[in-house]
Amino acid sequence: MKKNIGNIDRLVRIICAVVFAALYFMGVTTGWIGMTLLIIGGVLLATAFVDFCPIYKILGINTIPPEEKE
Repeated sequence: MKKNIGNIDRLVRIICAVVFAALYFMGVTTGWIGMTLLIIGGVLLATAFVDFCPIYKILGINTIPPEEKE
């Protein structure tokens, strides 16, 4: 897997995952909406840590700036 997530994208994904988890565990979102946000947050967190997004690969998106590419 070739990296396709840049640092800013990674930071946004981690922040969204934390916010989704906080909303769920604080009881702001409940039921199926809360669980859906929790699952989406988990996927965002996982893709942020492995630096690879399969959807980006399918769509041909790469958010790594040219000067950071290996």
